[in-house]
Amino acid sequence: MSTGHTPQDDSTRHAALGGLGTQARGELQSEIWMQEGAKRVEQVMARLLCAEHDGETELMAAMRYATLHGGKRTRALLCLAAGALAGKPAHMLDEVGAAIEMMHACTLVHDDLPAMDDDVLRRGLPTVHVKFGEATAILVGDALQAHAFLTLARLDAPGDNRVALVRELGQAVSAEGAAGGQAMDLSLVGKHVDLGRIVAMHRMKSGALVRASVRMGALCAVAEDASHAALYRALDRYSARFGLALQVIDDILDVTADTATLGKTAGKDAAAQKPTCASIMGLQAARQFALDLLRDAGEAIAPIGLHAERLAQLLRRAKAYLVQHAPCA
Repeated sequence: MSTGHTPQDDSTRHAALGGLGTQARGELQSEIWMQEGAKRVEQVMARLLCAEHDGETELMAAMRYATLHGGKRTRALLCLAAGALAGKPAHMLDEVGAAIEMMHACTLVHDDLPAMDDDVLRRGLPTVHVKFGEATAILVGDALQAHAFLTLARLDAPGDNRVALVRELGQAVSAEGAAGGQAMDLSLVGKHVDLGRIVAMHRMKSGALVRASVRMGALCAVAEDASHAALYRALDRYSARFGLALQVIDDILDVTADTATLGKTAGKDAAAQKPTCASIMGLQAARQFALDLLRDAGEAIAPIGLHAERLAQLLRRAKAYLVQHAPCA
């Protein structure tokens, strides 16, 4: 499997880092590993979703459209970051990250459908059902879910590892995870609800896959047993806070950012009468809530030390994004 970089890449990286201060050098190194990790995962998805398999339909082309046209790859990067906990990243992390991103794309394609959130833009492009038709979009989501599990089943890893990874991903999109969260989201439209129900919905709809991404990366590097119980508790606390923070930030940006920044229709939550953290708490309180969640997530992994640095870097990126697009009033 490709290592993801060449001697030329290393030379370019060292040249770019030369002469920078410690903080600036650290920030640039952070951006480099994120960009390289996202690129490797993208390459794995492009290989696994081979256009030659399309036959006489547009299904594979639509699957590639749904997965290979942008995205921050946050969930894959969480997997890669957690996989670095043992010091030496496991060889199969890129494939696991690709499976997670395929599953994430599945949830987005289905969420965008007219019967669900009914959106026409995703990542700045027409949504899959707009470009390829609703029937194809449904099949794209179904096929991406299947390919995600196939990718995990075919990993070069012991059977117990593969079963654990499949279980984590399956649970994340089950009735207790993303599917149940989407059902709850639909049931709340137009209703006055308390913050607790919104938080519970967010933890299922989007937070469950964030949790799975962290745990799946960790499972590639560190066994989940009694000797690592404290580590997994810390990771679960981190992912619970971070996953919720990401959704709160999304709620805020739906109000404060424009369509070009979001890559999807701005103001859609309010137009659809969907209760959100931003609409219930107000923008400034929601913003502080997100910042507090990111802080708590950082505190959760602080005892892990330097091996959790990449997980911490993802928190800093999320905070910077929030501050940039939703500055304090």
